Amino acid sequence: MRVTVSRKAHFNAAHRLYRKDWNDEKNQLIFGKCNNPNFHGHNYELIVSVTGEIDEETGYVIDIKILREIIKEEIEDAFDHKNLNLEVKEFKELNPTAENISVVIYNKIKPKINPSLDLEITLYETPRNFVTYSGH
Repeated sequence: MRVTVSRKAHFNAAHRLYRKDWNDEKNQLIFGKCNNPNFHGHNYELIVSVTGEIDEETGYVIDIKILREIIKEEIEDAFDHKNLNLEVKEFKELNPTAENISVVIYNKIKPKINPSLDLEITLYETPRNFVTYSGH
């Protein structure tokens, strides 16, 4: 029996969407106000979902306390109250779009959980704008 367990978290972070290899006009055309050279911020909401078989001994798919610690150490401590472009190594050369942030989060969490478990990341940049990534 496969069951999905989810944990919500949040972090506040600033970013700027732009490409160094584009001129100012193209960056402004594509990214608009998200290209603000002084950056802008979001209150990100994160849902980390883990799917797998229920362990017969514990009754868990994953111990939620362990998942909470992974999220805290790998994501909240690394991203919260940071400028993603300037302070988070994964975004030194990667545009910190919601899509790219969700892939980075997936790649930070996946190695920390049992390989038999499926992982899905849902990242809300605003209450109405969100992305989902499950490794495909």
